[in-house]
Amino acid sequence: MNYWLFLIPLISAFIGWFTNWIAIKMLFHPREPKKILGITFQGIFPKRQKVFAEKLGRLVSEELVSFDDISHKITDPKNIDQMIPFVEDHIDNFLKVKLKEAMPMVSMFIGEKTITQLKGIFMEELRTLFPMMMEKYATGLRDQLDLEHIVVEKVSRFSSDKLEKILHQIMSKEFVFVEVIGGVLGFIIGLIQVAITLATS
Repeated sequence: MNYWLFLIPLISAFIGWFTNWIAIKMLFHPREPKKILGITFQGIFPKRQKVFAEKLGRLVSEELVSFDDISHKITDPKNIDQMIPFVEDHIDNFLKVKLKEAMPMVSMFIGEKTITQLKGIFMEELRTLFPMMMEKYATGLRDQLDLEHIVVEKVSRFSSDKLEKILHQIMSKEFVFVEVIGGVLGFIIGLIQVAITLATS
């Protein structure tokens, strides 16, 4: 029996792992276009970074971040209720302290009962005003912020090193899995080759 045959699975495993490792490297390298034998080579992500940025910007603006969701969230009565105690304390301090300091004569004619009544009127008005104010703010924010353009600009300006680092942070496990699966498949193919060789010899 030719025991060298049993090296075939190991060699095939190495080739499977190595080709997948090279394929992953070619996602990012070479960073700049390079001509080899008249053929121009460049890593997929550096070559298509602008297209990647545009698609990511469209995805963020259309699918991930919705100004309608933001508007709904900030005008939600539950969220507004969380702000009310802070506003109430501020108004209370204004009527009892700041008003006396700014207009001592007026404050002489305003008692605790009047302050309580004024605070109640202010709070009732603010409860009505807050949702409208927040909705108007969200509408203005939508007009001022072009999320798609912001994402496209940011991602397009990433250096190739930074883009590679970010994608490795996100997909490092997946890259390792691809390399390992290449080795495993290579090993299995090698075993099949050995089995066929032994069967036909």
